[in-house]
Amino acid sequence: MLARVAASGVLNLLRCQARGSLCSSQLTCYVQGRENHWQSSLMGLSTALPMRAEPRKKKKVDPRRELAIKDRMKKRLKKLEKAPQELIPIEDFITPYKYMDEARVRDTSPLSFEESERRALLMKKWALHKQQQHKAEMKTIRTLLEAQEKALKELRLESEELYQAAIRRDDDLFPFERQEPVYTPPLPTFEAPEGKCNDVTKVYTH
Repeated sequence: MLARVAASGVLNLLRCQARGSLCSSQLTCYVQGRENHWQSSLMGLSTALPMRAEPRKKKKVDPRRELAIKDRMKKRLKKLEKAPQELIPIEDFITPYKYMDEARVRDTSPLSFEESERRALLMKKWALHKQQQHKAEMKTIRTLLEAQEKALKELRLESEELYQAAIRRDDDLFPFERQEPVYTPPLPTFEAPEGKCNDVTKVYTH
């Protein structure tokens, strides 16, 4: 094949010489054509290499075995459908057994004499404060009740209709909400410590 291409190129050159004019363009085309021929032949050689990888052989599977596997899966699905749904336990309402032991006693470190005296004096001051607060509240309530009774008597003398409207029960007062006093007053200079939170929530999967 290469010999034929070379011979055809030589014949073209001889024909140009016989005509008396050597075209440089034809010579260039001949050289380019020869280079392109070599390049195309090499590329064709690379693409024409046979693929030596063999296709994967399919494993022979016993159809009876596949049917048995499918039947087993169907039976499992039927059992799961018939089984009742399991409720997730709420661990917040379950007290661990180690906390229910009556013999369990927390060991407390003994207090010093100064600390015990300081706490006793603090409890006495707190009791005196709550007693004075209670007396002041009772005095205020007694004063308000006396003023209310006096106002109702004066209102009844003026108008019976207004008196009946004043003593009618107000249903909008309930539900009544109020914040109860705490055992110890809050400390204004206390800063809550910043700690880490470890999420120990259990995840239940069916």
